[in-house]
Amino acid sequence: MRTLLSALAATTLLTGAAQATAIYPLDRATILVSSPFDFKIELDAVHPEEEIAVTVNGKPYAETFGAKADYVAEEKGKDDAVLGSALILRDLALAEPGSYTVEVRAGDETRTVTWEVYATPAAPKARNIIFFVGDGLSVAHRTAARIMSKGMTEGKADGRLAMDDLDHMAFIGTSSTHSIATDSANTMSAYMTGHKSRVNALGVYADRTPPTQDDPKVETIAEALRRTTGKSIGVVSTAEIEDATPAAVVAHTRKRGEKADIVGMFHDIRPEVMLGGGSAYFLKSDIPGSKRKDDSDYVAMFREAGYTLATNAAELDAARGSDAERLLGLFHTGNMDTKLDRSFLHQGTVGKFPNQPGLVEMTEAALDQLSKNEEGFFLMVEGASIDKMSHPMDWDRAVIDTIEFDQAIASARAFAETHPDTLIVVTGDHTHGVSVIGTIDDDKPGDEMREKVGTYDAAGFPNYTDADGDGYPDRIDVSRRLAIFSSNFPDHYETWRPKMDGPFEPSVQNEKGEYVANEAYKDIPGAVLRVGNLPKSADTAVHAVDDVVLQATGPGAEEFKGYMEQSDVYRVLVDAFALGAPRN
Repeated sequence: MRTLLSALAATTLLTGAAQATAIYPLDRATILVSSPFDFKIELDAVHPEEEIAVTVNGKPYAETFGAKADYVAEEKGKDDAVLGSALILRDLALAEPGSYTVEVRAGDETRTVTWEVYATPAAPKARNIIFFVGDGLSVAHRTAARIMSKGMTEGKADGRLAMDDLDHMAFIGTSSTHSIATDSANTMSAYMTGHKSRVNALGVYADRTPPTQDDPKVETIAEALRRTTGKSIGVVSTAEIEDATPAAVVAHTRKRGEKADIVGMFHDIRPEVMLGGGSAYFLKSDIPGSKRKDDSDYVAMFREAGYTLATNAAELDAARGSDAERLLGLFHTGNMDTKLDRSFLHQGTVGKFPNQPGLVEMTEAALDQLSKNEEGFFLMVEGASIDKMSHPMDWDRAVIDTIEFDQAIASARAFAETHPDTLIVVTGDHTHGVSVIGTIDDDKPGDEMREKVGTYDAAGFPNYTDADGDGYPDRIDVSRRLAIFSSNFPDHYETWRPKMDGPFEPSVQNEKGEYVANEAYKDIPGAVLRVGNLPKSADTAVHAVDDVVLQATGPGAEEFKGYMEQSDVYRVLVDAFALGAPRN
């Protein structure tokens, strides 16, 4: 047995050494037929070009690919360190479906990958797709939203969320190419390209070289639609429009933070509808509030391209009633305020941006505009602050935004009733480590707040009310409310109560650069210091690795089932639109 184990260990080590060469796209990539992508080989050592042998299904690669790759004798890394030789072929497209096995040999380096190139049905199943992403949407968000919005009596919900009745479901794996953990860039990029990527990367495979916009590209769904159809494209978000999730519809960059450049990528595609925050990256550098470092005036450039500009809810409403061909709504210099702050508490930056539209209004405006196109449309709608409030563990804001997200889904379902050729997909990009464990009851005796947490039978039911029937609780600071906690956290003071004066800021940086509990919450009655279980470099809670739940309804929704990778979701979308059908 010891001999066998030693042999297996030696084989593993040898295999690892031989497989160090990288090929992009990666092994097991699934590629839409005729979809452009960049092919790259990275070798660990410097090799003369004639020493590098590349075959595809046993034939010289140029015979199959129809072109020869550029040879890079020495790729350079940080401080001009030599990384090895490389081959790269841009804008490769494979016109025949099937299995493609790519083998590389250079000296003692070898690598083999296999790709599946797939076609789609000849006829589309759907004319329109509405793709809803609740950023960070986890099961606990749904549960809490249902209880807060609808109530519960004798163990049964008193109503259902709009997303509850979508009739097809799948569990979705969210891990990146380099880690089980994930972020919004690589997760949404997988949805929008059909290729997994690395944390922070959008529309590319993250290669080894330092530049952030030369990595091997893959086609986004927006590019595929422009290449193959006359459909309209819409992007709606309560975040900055150039933030990771909305950016994934169009962008190619290794670094999601390159927001000024991402605005240019939106301008290249020119979606017919763009609604959200983030105007700071559209304004040229000499305008107050701009975050650009150049003189590019993208507000003017989009206007010149035929866009009607809306900067508040009234202007958006006016644009809905106009004959505008393209619509750009920029309602905040940064991320838009949460529903709780916009409509109820008037905290955050609402004083500076007092007339922001909500996700429902933006979704309905987008549907009005996009449905003018008889060829159909693709619309991505993001409920961004589910995630942005889950990071600081501001659960009331996260849950109220989940209710708003669900009401936008209700608007889409109403649209689909009169447009039955519409596929609606609802999912998260990743999850959070959040759970509803019971209730917190202020009326229980004593001053120690942890003793007011009710679990099991002692939890009872919370006492939220909705007297006006708008789907939102009349108050969030009720005496018996949901007990929601995160499995991971930095040092912070647990206050056990909603944050009525503005979004929660759990930690601040000390003189050592470490994050410590924010003492602004220290003297709140009952506050308790919680020592974090994350590294001291973490200022908020982090994403979880748990699967997300995807639900869908409409033509093509039957393809969502069981366990799927995020990259598999793209295949269902392009199948529904028949983007891989033979074309003249």
